[in-house]
Amino acid sequence: MELADAQTLGFESDRLGRIGAFLDEHYIASGRLPGIDVLVARDGEAVYRHTAGRAREDGTPMTVDTICRIASMTKPLTSVAFMMLVEEGKIALDDPVTKVIPEFANLGVYAGGGGEVDFFPARPAPVMRMVDLITHQSGLTYGIQNRTNVDAAYRKSRLDGHASLPGNDHFIEELAKLPLEFAPGEAWNYSVGTDVLGVVVARVSGMSLGEFLKTRIFDPLGMVDTGFHCPDDKAHRLADAWTYQAGQPPQLFDPAEKSGTRRVPRFESGGGGLLSTTADYHRFCRMLVNGGAADGRRILSPKTLQLMTANHLPGGADLTQVSKALFSEAYNAGAGFGLGFGMTIDPARALVPGSAGEFYWGGIFSTAFFVDPVEKLHMVFMTQLYPSFIYPIRRQLKTLIYSALATSRA
Repeated sequence: MELADAQTLGFESDRLGRIGAFLDEHYIASGRLPGIDVLVARDGEAVYRHTAGRAREDGTPMTVDTICRIASMTKPLTSVAFMMLVEEGKIALDDPVTKVIPEFANLGVYAGGGGEVDFFPARPAPVMRMVDLITHQSGLTYGIQNRTNVDAAYRKSRLDGHASLPGNDHFIEELAKLPLEFAPGEAWNYSVGTDVLGVVVARVSGMSLGEFLKTRIFDPLGMVDTGFHCPDDKAHRLADAWTYQAGQPPQLFDPAEKSGTRRVPRFESGGGGLLSTTADYHRFCRMLVNGGAADGRRILSPKTLQLMTANHLPGGADLTQVSKALFSEAYNAGAGFGLGFGMTIDPARALVPGSAGEFYWGGIFSTAFFVDPVEKLHMVFMTQLYPSFIYPIRRQLKTLIYSALATSRA
């Protein structure tokens, strides 16, 4: 990938160089992260790229085409797919979820029990709408939260978007057996809602989620290495995944040679199942920063994208005020949530440089991206360390990137 002239696009090259120097010193040389790949772009043109470290335990280097597990960075892609169907009039944000997922007709709200005893009869729940799924206000949850008897039941049934699930219908049927943690619209809770949204996309479109994403998003944008599994002819490019161990080097978690991501999944997780590369996600971000189109191919209208990246939390609240658990931490002050994206309400409250209205998300293996529609810049960061909240690297990257911006358009 050729880099555009950074100075022409309003950056100071020597300050951009701080990004790689910082990452090398604080994360690669120290052994905190095995390998990294970061790309910074403005007006859709890459102006900076730094790749370092190793992709595999055997020393295979991280390269510009290393394939990574992007986990929850799948969610923005699934959300865009859903909104494409909204634009076509095939579904609406205020439609009841039961219009497409009739199995949810008898869902109720947790009233007690679980664990070693049966759940008590659930309390009646108000209608769950599609917007509740895409904004994580549905009452669904994630088993990884380890917080309630409901999420314990998710863990038991492996409902966190696991690729080994028999398929869409089984996933939905198992969810329908469990109570909601709260009434739809009552709170914000990170959840499998986007996995359910992926089933909605499949049922409404008549395609598998993977087929829809490929034909409607990946192929038009030239995302040639993104999908729900790593095919054999690309397996040599797949990175290992590591997990954090306090006081020790990262421990091998999912070796590429034996990874389940090399098999075609029975369940395509719209919330966390995709693999991708920095270059491919850069192509997705180019479309976003350009108002929904890239290279003459329109994916969404600008107004739809504006709707997606507005704050949809009740009363304009931020995540610290409404989240039940994950993302309620103080460093999420000033951060709202839209239709599939986190978004910045107020950089002053976030205590990190940026623009009101920028949007972003990341994955559990510490991958991240953000798009700033004011400055027309974006970043994609790839690594493979689980979990994602160990180091403040996303905030550090933003600080370094904005410190290199010499010309603001605000």
